[in-house]
Amino acid sequence: MTSQYHVPDTALEVNEVHKSFGGVHALRGVSFSIRKGEVVGLLGDNGAGKSTLVRCISGVHPADKGQILINGEEASIHTPQDARSYGIETVFQDLAVVPNFDVARNLFLNREIISKNPILKFFGWLDQKAMRKQSEIALKRLNSRIPSLGEEIRNLSGGQRQAVSIARAVNWGADLVIMDEPTAALGVEQAAQVNSLIKLISSQGVSVLLISHNVQHVMEVCHRAVVLRHGRTAANVMIEDITPDDLVGLITGAKRAA
Repeated sequence: MTSQYHVPDTALEVNEVHKSFGGVHALRGVSFSIRKGEVVGLLGDNGAGKSTLVRCISGVHPADKGQILINGEEASIHTPQDARSYGIETVFQDLAVVPNFDVARNLFLNREIISKNPILKFFGWLDQKAMRKQSEIALKRLNSRIPSLGEEIRNLSGGQRQAVSIARAVNWGADLVIMDEPTAALGVEQAAQVNSLIKLISSQGVSVLLISHNVQHVMEVCHRAVVLRHGRTAANVMIEDITPDDLVGLITGAKRAA
C-alpha cells in the first residue's frame, strides 16, 4: 500500500505507530518521516519511546498498530531480516563486533562469502580474498583510516570500530542506517571522525536516523530533530530553525513546538 501523503524522495515514513508491553504503552501514535540523504536526530528523555521505536523499525519488536513505509510502500517488518530486506541496517551502541576477528571478518559477520570451489564449499571454507576485496571497497567509500584489513578489531580505536560498523551497514546496500548513540563512548577527536562519516554517507544518498542524548552532536550533524515524550511525537523541527536551548526545552517539556 502506498501512502497518499508520500513525498517522492522520502525514504522512511512512520505513521501512527503504537506499541505496548502488557499494560505499558511505550508508543502512542508516533509519526514522522525521513527523506533520502537526510540525517534526522531522534531525541527524548529515558522512557520517551526512542528504543522501542527503533526496535519496531529494525524488526526486533513488531509494531502493534500503524504503518512503516519504505520508499512509499508499506513494509511488513517482523524480524531484523525483514528490516534488512527493505534496506534498513542498524548500528547498535555495542557495535556487535567480534574483538578477535579482523576487520574483513567483522564486515562480513553472519554474511560470509563461501568459497566457490566445490570441495572447499562443502567444508564451509570462506573466500577470504573476495571478502578482503569487497572490504577495501567498502572502507574506501568512507575514506576510512583503518590501518589494515587484517587488524583485529580489539586493536582499533573507538572511532575506527564505529567506522567498521558503519561500513558494514552501508556495504549491504542500506537505504536507511539507524545509529544508536554512536559517539557516546568516544573522545572529541574520535567523535568528530564519526560525525564526518555520517555526513559522508548522507551526501551519498543514505538516510540516517540518529538516536542521541547529546544535543550538541545532533545540532552538528542532523538536518532535523524528532523529539519523543511519553511515547508521542512532541516535536519535529529543522535544526537551522532552533537553538540548543530550544532543543533541550522540547526534550524536557519546558518548551512546546510551534
